[in-house]
Amino acid sequence: MNKIQMKNAVAELDGDEMTRILWQVIKDRLISPYIDLKTEYYDLGLKNRDDTDDKITYDAAAAIKRLRVGVKCATITSNAARMEEYKLTHLTPSPNGIIRAELDGTVFRTPVFVDNLHGTVSCWKKPIILGRHAYGDVYKNCEIRTPGPGKAELVFTGTDGTVIRKTIMEMKGSGIIQGIHNIDNSIENFADCCFTYALDQKVPVWFGAKDTISKTYDGQFKIIFQNVYDKKYKDAFEKAGLSYFYTLIDDAVARIMRSEGGMLWACKNYDGDVMSDMIASACGSLAMMTSVLVSPCGAFEYEASHGTVQKHYYRYLKGERTSTNPVALIFAWTGALAKRGELDDTPELTAFAKKLEKATLTTIKEGDMTGDIAHIAQPRAGHVLDSWQFIDAINSRIGSL
Repeated sequence: MNKIQMKNAVAELDGDEMTRILWQVIKDRLISPYIDLKTEYYDLGLKNRDDTDDKITYDAAAAIKRLRVGVKCATITSNAARMEEYKLTHLTPSPNGIIRAELDGTVFRTPVFVDNLHGTVSCWKKPIILGRHAYGDVYKNCEIRTPGPGKAELVFTGTDGTVIRKTIMEMKGSGIIQGIHNIDNSIENFADCCFTYALDQKVPVWFGAKDTISKTYDGQFKIIFQNVYDKKYKDAFEKAGLSYFYTLIDDAVARIMRSEGGMLWACKNYDGDVMSDMIASACGSLAMMTSVLVSPCGAFEYEASHGTVQKHYYRYLKGERTSTNPVALIFAWTGALAKRGELDDTPELTAFAKKLEKATLTTIKEGDMTGDIAHIAQPRAGHVLDSWQFIDAINSRIGSL
C-alpha cells in the first residue's frame, strides 16, 4: 500500500524507561507501516538531558514552537535515587516544567471513555476535561532549608527602586521556606486557552482556587479569569448556551464528585497535576487519558499523561513481557498526527489518526486489553494481553475500519 505523505514534520520528544520501549514499538507497528513519518527527533532521556545540561530540552521546546506540533513520551524528573542510578552530574529539573514554561501553555487532559470499562465514580457519564495552568507555582519555586532561628522575609525590588518587604515568619528554630510566583500575562493566557477550548468542545467552564486563604495570589487568578470572561467570552458563551463560574477548590472537588461530568475544570498548576491523576484513576487507569499542551502562540504538544512505568521497565530488563497499557502513548501520536494533518490540509493524515484511535477503542470493546483495565471491564475481558500483543491486536483491526 502507498504510505500517507506528510508535508511537514512534528517535533518528536523521546523519553524514559518502559514508555520509551513502547514508544518505538508503536512507531514500528502502528505508524510507520502506514505513514511516511517525518519528525525532528529530540532524545529527552534522562542521561541525555544531564549530558547536555538540558539544552536538548530547550531545543525541543523551540522546535515545537517552530513546527507548531510536538509529540512527547513520558520522562523522568530526577531525584537523589535517580541521580545515583543514572550516574548524573546534577539533579535535572522537570522537562515538562521547562517545556510548559517555554510555551506558556495550558494542559488539557481528558479521560478516554470505553463502553465496557466502568470506573469507580458511577455518576460520571461524560468526560471531564481538566485544564491545567502550565506555568509557575511550585514548579518554578525557590526553596530554602533554614538552619536555625531567624526572620523569613518576602522581598520585591522593583526596577524603579521600589522595595516591598513582608515578614513571613519569625522562626524559632530550623525549618523550611518557599517562594512561588506567577505572572498576570500567563494567567490571562491560561484563561484565554480555557475559554477558547471550552467553546470548541461545547462545554461549560468551572474554575476553583482558594482566594479566601490566598487572598492576593489566588485572588488574582479569580479576578483575571472573571475579567477575561466578561470582556471577551461572555456573549459567545451565552449564545452557545454555556456558562462559567468560580468556586473554592474544595467546593469544586465536591461538586465534581457528584456531577455527571461534561465540563472543563480549570485548575492552577499543582491542583491540575493532582486532580488530573484523580480523574484518570477514577475513570479506570492513568493510561486512559489524553493530554495536550496548548500554547497561546498556536503550538500544540501532545504527550503521555502518566509516568515512565518504572516497575514494568525493571521487569522488562529481566526479559519479562509486561502488560503495560500504551493507550495514552498511542493517543499522543494520533493527536499530533491529526493536528499536523489539520494544519497542513492533509485530510488523509487526520483520517488515519482517527482510524487508529477507533481501532484502539474497538480492540478494548471487543475484550482484548491490558491488565490495568481488565479488572474494571464488564463483561469480563476476553483476553488479557501483554503490551506487544495488545498493539498487534490493534494493528489487526486497522484494515477493517
